[in-house]
Amino acid sequence: MGALPVFRWRLAPDGYATRRQLRARGLRPGGQDVAAQLERPRRRRGPLVAYLYRVDLAKPVRPMTPARRAALAKANRARRLCPSCRRDAGYVIPASLGMCTPCAFPEPSLRSA
Repeated sequence: MGALPVFRWRLAPDGYATRRQLRARGLRPGGQDVAAQLERPRRRRGPLVAYLYRVDLAKPVRPMTPARRAALAKANRARRLCPSCRRDAGYVIPASLGMCTPCAFPEPSLRSA
């Protein structure tokens, strides 16, 4: 395979789409190779690159089965569980903290003066 065709930002021809654009249409790349790329120039760094796939070769997104839905719910519950206090935090635990906010920043005990 030769070099990929490169298009400037917002100037890609019809028939190409990014992964997100495919997903919005209910499609997935389906094993096809990257067909082209977009480049968005930036001032002080290298260009932003987005890979494009051919829409005519894309396949429909696989349907969500009950087993996959249950596995996803279980994984999301695990992300909400604080490893320190073992409680459901009610939000996804930030990876930067590794624990819920009350465990990461405990209230200083009130001292009577």
